[in-house]
Amino acid sequence: MTPTDLSVSAPGGSSRSKAATVLRVTSGNFLEQFDFFLFGFYATSISKIFFPTASEFASLMLTFAVFGAGFLMRPLGAIFLGAYIDKVGRRTGLIVTLSIMASGTILIACVPGYATIGLLAPALVLIGRLLQGFSAGAELGGVSVYLAEMATPGAKGFYTSWQSASQQVAIVIAAALGYALNHWMSAQQIGAWGWRIPFFIGCAIVPFLFMLRRSLQETEEFKARRHHPGVGEIYAMLLGNWRIVISGMLLTAMTTTTFYLITVYTPTFGKSVLKLSTEDSLMVTLLVGVSNFIWLPIGGALSDRIGRKPILLAISILAIFTAYPALSWLAVAPSFGRMLSVLLWFSFFFGMYNGAMVAALTEVMPAEVRVAGFSLAFSLATALFGGFTPAVSTFLIQVLHDKAAPGYWLSFAALCGLGATLGLYWRRAGQNASAAPLE
Repeated sequence: MTPTDLSVSAPGGSSRSKAATVLRVTSGNFLEQFDFFLFGFYATSISKIFFPTASEFASLMLTFAVFGAGFLMRPLGAIFLGAYIDKVGRRTGLIVTLSIMASGTILIACVPGYATIGLLAPALVLIGRLLQGFSAGAELGGVSVYLAEMATPGAKGFYTSWQSASQQVAIVIAAALGYALNHWMSAQQIGAWGWRIPFFIGCAIVPFLFMLRRSLQETEEFKARRHHPGVGEIYAMLLGNWRIVISGMLLTAMTTTTFYLITVYTPTFGKSVLKLSTEDSLMVTLLVGVSNFIWLPIGGALSDRIGRKPILLAISILAIFTAYPALSWLAVAPSFGRMLSVLLWFSFFFGMYNGAMVAALTEVMPAEVRVAGFSLAFSLATALFGGFTPAVSTFLIQVLHDKAAPGYWLSFAALCGLGATLGLYWRRAGQNASAAPLE
């Protein structure tokens, strides 16, 4: 059977296809990224509605700070919800994460502006972001581990790549909605209330996502495990494996930074920094989402064939040496064509690296704490690197007076990924341990 054969039975021996199971388990990922992208894309409108100040830069920074605050909640979600999923099972845990995430989405969509309820408005928006961040802390880990445990032997990279691929569908749909709104409505209408429309659409699909998640079955691997550790045991094992968690965080830094740079930050970068049109920025983002969707399963499947390590090393090195030059070339003469070319290059980085990285991270974590360990590593990387990429990029451009400055941040993240890859594989080679090997 080839890696792309998704027509076999799903976990639990049912006749449902694995393709349908992938759809069910990744549905929450769709909602998460749909909302996160919208918050980043409409950052300018949100800043004026909820964080009005005399300085446009200050308002935007406050908005991105609230955006980043949600990522600070991810490690807590990883620890508490991740341990819960490792204890009670993948299916039940993923329904809980979707419930919390939907609550944050509805709150942000419905909160009145600062002019109506004063300081309560930004406070409620912050609470919504914190709820989203808390749930997302274990969502990605739970989904990735579920996909890894249901994967056809020898195709784990291909299957786990759909965790991120589902997010790209959300990016494409959100960008398409934004493009349509920009075509049908004036900038004033969008800034005043039109930006809420995509958020309400996200709320409307929540019942459908719950229906998909509730039809999931538990993975055979989890059901076959004789001992399911308690929460206290899981925390103790996490602490005992802290080196693996930190290495996993550094391994993930490259993928989270690249992703938030080329998706969430791209529309603001195109409009506010490069002074391109809203339509151009949205179209670039949409095409980047399509590109990511294509490269992710290719990266995952290729890593099943040649191993994770060669891909992780090659892409990290490429990013270190080309990120800043590529953005400099764009900043010298900004245009739709140049912006698209540069971000498609970065999209290649993201898709190939992430396709290999997610599978590698599920393989290195001990089975008893696989969700909690994966989630904590991923959440720390997102909190310290990816989630603050829009704020860091905005800050670097302002301080260095260099429109290509985000390239420094991406190169640094790639350097972290390179070091983590070398460290993890050197450690596994030296140990020759009985734990699941990195392929």
